[in-house]
Amino acid sequence: QVQLVESGGGSVQAGGSLRLSCAASGNYDSRYCMGWFRQAPGKKREGVALICSTVGSTKYADSVKDRFTISQDNAKMALYLQMDNLQPEDTAVYYCAASEVHWALLAESHFDYWGRGTQVTVSS
Repeated sequence: QVQLVESGGGSVQAGGSLRLSCAASGNYDSRYCMGWFRQAPGKKREGVALICSTVGSTKYADSVKDRFTISQDNAKMALYLQMDNLQPEDTAVYYCAASEVHWALLAESHFDYWGRGTQVTVSS
């Protein structure tokens, strides 16, 4: 009932930037918390960033703090992740996710809907 589609991934040199987008459709509620997760080859999926507009809350993984910025445009039903100063360890498939609750932690179990991912590759 909610569909999420990521875009904006690609290949960049270390120190470069990318901006990921996530378009929501279906029975999307702008009060949902939204998050970005990533999964590197051979590793489990991990939380990257979270935004819960109803409580004015954002949360970032320590590894991306001060480099990544999560934002949303509810009029466009879109979520964004601005990624600056990318490093090789940021290489992963990045997933957009939505939580039906209006407050959530940056954990997979809190999220109900998922996109299929977009690849980000950072070379040194």
